[in-house]
Amino acid sequence: MSDLLGFAPPFTATGRSALVPSPPWHYSGDLLTVEYRTDEANVRALLPAELDLAEEEPGAVALIWADWQSCSDGGEELLEPTRSQYKEAFAVVRCRYEGVTYSRCVLIWVTTDFAIARGVHQGYPKKLGSIGMTRAMPHGKAAPRLAPGGRFGATLAAHDHRLATARLTITGPAESNGFVNAHPMVHHRRVRAIERGGDWALDEIVTMGGYDADLGPAWAGEAELTLADSPWDELGSLLPVGEVIGGYYRQIGVSWNGGTTLATR
Repeated sequence: MSDLLGFAPPFTATGRSALVPSPPWHYSGDLLTVEYRTDEANVRALLPAELDLAEEEPGAVALIWADWQSCSDGGEELLEPTRSQYKEAFAVVRCRYEGVTYSRCVLIWVTTDFAIARGVHQGYPKKLGSIGMTRAMPHGKAAPRLAPGGRFGATLAAHDHRLATARLTITGPAESNGFVNAHPMVHHRRVRAIERGGDWALDEIVTMGGYDADLGPAWAGEAELTLADSPWDELGSLLPVGEVIGGYYRQIGVSWNGGTTLATR
């Protein structure tokens, strides 16, 4: 009797049916980011007790839209685009753990099941959503350019309810695409015990980051951001927009091949 193989369920004798292949995972995509300030109490309310607020700009939030193409080492997914292409929209804050400043994804929506499976492994709180982004293209009148004057929009909805709308008009080059999502991530990986009323079966604090970053030029611009709630999502009330800090657009590539467990409880 053979062992069952695969990085993620379903496990089979060949491992071919696994929802996601083994890392490393490689990503290429477009990122539209709007950074803003909310009350630091809103950020504090989304952090577990063992995490502290960032020392500087504790109320800063980055809402990021990403249009990704991804694959494993062999790259076979690229020839089946539905296995490689997806979008996501996610809210990132900064925090401290044992004196070190980290970024942390506190809310995230994605468009595919394989992105959710990767998120379970990495500690991202992923949910399904409907996401739209204006595409930058170098030819024709139906697409903006990555240049001053380029205008972009991004939307997020879940269960047919609009949760976020962003607008960005590029004004010029930037040194980076923001500061909130510029640190290694710190996440919790948690699974409930199967017994009713039981404690966590898995409870870890982990950190991770990418490697082999290949960054295109960063562009800054004037940004607008509107957030809302639905009966099932609390984006607007959890992280309401105070003052918009800035908007950014960047095309990037990055790879991921695991993280580090900081604590097991």
